[in-house]
Amino acid sequence: MSALQYDLIVIGAGPGGYVASIRAAQLGLHVACVEMRETLGGTCLNIGCIPSKALLASSSKYNDALCGFSEHGIYAGNVKLDLRAVMARKDRVVRENASGIEHLFRKNGVDWIKGRAKVCAGGVIVQSSSGEIKYSAKSVIIATGSKSVELNGAKTDEKRILSSTGALALDRVPESMLVVGCGAIGLELGSVWRRYGAKVVAVELADRILPGMDGETAVYAQRELEKQGVSFKLGFSVEALIEKGNGVSASIKNKATGVVENLDFDVALVAIGRKPCVEGLGLEAVGITLDAKGRIPANEKFETRANGVYAIGDVIKGAMLAHKAEEEGYACAEIIAGKIGHVDYHVIPNVVYTEPEVASVGKTEEELIAAKADYKSGKFPFSANGRARAMGETAGFVKILTEAKSDRILGAHIVGADAGEMIAELALAMSFGASSEDVALTCHAHPSLSEAIREAAMAAYGKCLHI
Repeated sequence: MSALQYDLIVIGAGPGGYVASIRAAQLGLHVACVEMRETLGGTCLNIGCIPSKALLASSSKYNDALCGFSEHGIYAGNVKLDLRAVMARKDRVVRENASGIEHLFRKNGVDWIKGRAKVCAGGVIVQSSSGEIKYSAKSVIIATGSKSVELNGAKTDEKRILSSTGALALDRVPESMLVVGCGAIGLELGSVWRRYGAKVVAVELADRILPGMDGETAVYAQRELEKQGVSFKLGFSVEALIEKGNGVSASIKNKATGVVENLDFDVALVAIGRKPCVEGLGLEAVGITLDAKGRIPANEKFETRANGVYAIGDVIKGAMLAHKAEEEGYACAEIIAGKIGHVDYHVIPNVVYTEPEVASVGKTEEELIAAKADYKSGKFPFSANGRARAMGETAGFVKILTEAKSDRILGAHIVGADAGEMIAELALAMSFGASSEDVALTCHAHPSLSEAIREAAMAAYGKCLHI
């Protein structure tokens, strides 16, 4: 086959795109992936999930050294922060992960085409430093991801008014930071800079943090973050955000009272959501019209209105989560290769990597109440778990929601240490249609945090043992 002809061309090398590329190649297709960045991995790896988790890890260790070690009989003395070393480690983590994807491309025979692509009849046109080249393909997957939404009237400069990209690359610890938006990105990055010493105020238009996640876990997480020094202003809108001197000035309005407050900060992080990256893809030329939210319409097989063109990840409907994109990339590659690809959208977990972590899968209690569902709730606190006490991580709980009649698990919510790891057990249980009794009758290692899951399951169908 010619170097300009492929079975599949994937546009975008983020979690959805690179997974689709590798899986399709494993299934015997001749695959190319077009990426305009200098490195593979997309937003998640380069300026999102991975660098933020690296900073969260470093800031957590710094905070422990400042005020957490003494509980364990360790006295660290004069603790100092070297922010340049922190950032260098973060960058190294990103490079190592990106080189890992390059290795996987070479191993599986995926061609990496560097440049910016747009869809055309029978393939894609790639614009690069060498000019425009057309590549033919039987199938094309659009996996171009998403980008930060800017606040109206506030131009992001990544120096004082920041998106998540700028908040990952500050060269000094700001004295104060405004966080606009109390979703995962705002809370995680706000936590990083709070641990390093910044005064952090988080503003949210909704009356609670983490809109869309289980309300009880969100309330608990807010209380823990407040103990750590994060201040919240809930039910406030940001009316204006402007650069002022060497910082920023914000006018925030209480939506209940109409009262406006004016506050000054060193920097402001705008984390009010993300929108699909679809500009310059030539969609209209191939008959694709975006929906009202700027997304590419696609059916359950990820097919768009253009013959042979598929779309996955943040550019289509659904949660903007890296692992959701990965699942869709894998399934889409299977479908294109003539196999059966499927994504169970009911069991896609959601995790916020604050301390404590917040994790969720399936229905929230609010959703079940709104649907007037007949359900049961089983809950178990980490404070009654032996391993959590030994670790000094007693904050949080596990909550399992079940259908009252069948005992089938409908949703699970965890706030506490390692919640992001623990939620996988409950996602797996739900994918197999398990009941809370099934989980409760499964032997869990002792002592382990996962015993809290078993106890919550016991509470859902009967009575737990250790409270």
